[in-house]
Amino acid sequence: MLGRGRNRRDQENDPSIHGETDAFRNAGRQTNYRDKILVTTLAPCWYCSGLIRQFNIGTVVVGESVNFFGHFGWLKDAGVTVVDLHDERCITLMTKFIEQSPGIWFEDIGECNSH
Repeated sequence: MLGRGRNRRDQENDPSIHGETDAFRNAGRQTNYRDKILVTTLAPCWYCSGLIRQFNIGTVVVGESVNFFGHFGWLKDAGVTVVDLHDERCITLMTKFIEQSPGIWFEDIGECNSH
């Protein structure tokens, strides 16, 4: 494991600290990203999908895509292997989070102005 991260946008008042970007930053610079695997609880948003494509990360393992489908097609078009686990624990975790913190959730997925 090169780096761990979590969504800290609210805690740090920084909209760029999604779990994926936090883990990426904590992993430090690499000479090659194609052979790296990014593991995330939820399907990546456009911002995180852009990071994955920008650095040519080869594989993304997603805990769940029920609460947010993400952009799997766009990632796959770039040659990224996407593994969606459909893990019930991740689905339940995200469902509860959305119910308890809808404002933070909608901001996180880029819909802060519509809710």
